[in-house]
Amino acid sequence: MATQGQVITCKAAVAWEPNKPLVIEDVQVAPPQAGEVRIKILFTALCHTDAYTWSGKDPEGLFPCILGHEAAGIVESVGEGVTEVHPGDHVIPCYQAECRECKFCKSGKTNLCGKVRAATGVGVMMSDHKSRFSINGKPIYHFMGTSTFSQYTVVHDVSVAKIDPKAPLEKVCLLGCGVPTGLGAVWNTAKVESGSIVAVFGLGTVGLAVAEGAKAAGASRIIGIDIDSKKFERAKNFGVTEFLNPKDHEKPIQQVIVDLTDGGVDYSFECIGNVSVMRSALECCHKGWGTSVIVGVAASGQEICTRPFQLVTGRVWKGTAFGGFKSRSQVPWLVERYLKKEIKVDEYITHNLTLGEINEAFDLMHEGGCLRCVLAVHV
Repeated sequence: MATQGQVITCKAAVAWEPNKPLVIEDVQVAPPQAGEVRIKILFTALCHTDAYTWSGKDPEGLFPCILGHEAAGIVESVGEGVTEVHPGDHVIPCYQAECRECKFCKSGKTNLCGKVRAATGVGVMMSDHKSRFSINGKPIYHFMGTSTFSQYTVVHDVSVAKIDPKAPLEKVCLLGCGVPTGLGAVWNTAKVESGSIVAVFGLGTVGLAVAEGAKAAGASRIIGIDIDSKKFERAKNFGVTEFLNPKDHEKPIQQVIVDLTDGGVDYSFECIGNVSVMRSALECCHKGWGTSVIVGVAASGQEICTRPFQLVTGRVWKGTAFGGFKSRSQVPWLVERYLKKEIKVDEYITHNLTLGEINEAFDLMHEGGCLRCVLAVHV
């Protein structure tokens, strides 16, 4: 492409400071250096993690920055030494890297990767610890190693999943975060078996993906728990078989669930990020074998608690990041499953807007009726 090796000036939504509206700015995006890829982002979705950092509650949040981490696009150019993707490839940038060389990647025990975390955690690139974004010479921080609220972004090559060009980018952008997180919590982290009883706390995108994953795994009952009863009707389409609103019960919700399930559920999933709900999710599990998976990200400084006896008597408490999926290896596989209609993606998209309407998109997300809002970035 004619832009290779040159600075590109494009539109991006910049978070100048916490809790202030994002501003569409002309941003300069430097060419990729060694081990880096510059991507033309075509579609990006909004996730609650973006809102969490924007709120100022994220201790790793740096301003000014370009948020966004659930997207799809086309490789514009690559830096020195990049061999696995080429200009023109269709890709999904992944905040969860996969270098295949570090202690984590080689362990066979986790999808976490340590190679670029030291840089992405502080909003810069690994090679020189600087940003590729600037406005009139002033650096703008990266976010989660992705920064997809921009028409062009630069990411590490270990954070790029090459996908089938037949896949519609306006749909599969969702496979960069929320949907895999829910599916993988069930398939990879909990390994839910056929016939299991499952409880899902929080019926947003991730919770519904958990329900979908549990249904695919053959769960016999999938109990959805949410304080917004309006979410229940939609959740049926994703596999939820029964519903509980904690506001409708005087007893603690964990006791209600234990009573309903002859001693508790086999698996529970907390998809909110609320530490008191995490406790309920653990304590609604069956004695002897119940497993609770923490999927939601709690605010910084929060701590979980329960009586140790809950664990001594056989319950297991575990967590998951990106559903345990290895990004570069398995996101392309998820795209193939979508193309074969084996997993839902379109059904999570409730709104479509443009990058210029990003502040309205965040308002929609907080209203509860919105699952995923996809933004067209180049309109």
